[in-house]
Amino acid sequence: MTDVAMLARLLAQAEEEGAGLVTLRALIEEASEAGASRALERLGLSDASARNDISALRELLKAWRDAKISTRNAVLAWVMRIVLALLVVAMAARLGLTELLKP
Repeated sequence: MTDVAMLARLLAQAEEEGAGLVTLRALIEEASEAGASRALERLGLSDASARNDISALRELLKAWRDAKISTRNAVLAWVMRIVLALLVVAMAARLGLTELLKP
């Protein structure tokens, strides 16, 4: 029996019985299941390979985040090296050590 058919049957039963608590809970559960199935189908994730697709997307996203972090760290390391090199050159100029380098 399909989710939609089950939902229709439960709705008819709720009307006949005056909607008991158990019937309403079953109605809610079936409606939720039908809605979730419909949403997954609209997203293209209702087939058997959807689990693998989601896993691949998660791995790709993790790799992207790792690459961003690595790039940021590399840029910061180079900026620090340049700043330190400029600081050393400035200190050498301030202390007059550049005179020693002239031929």
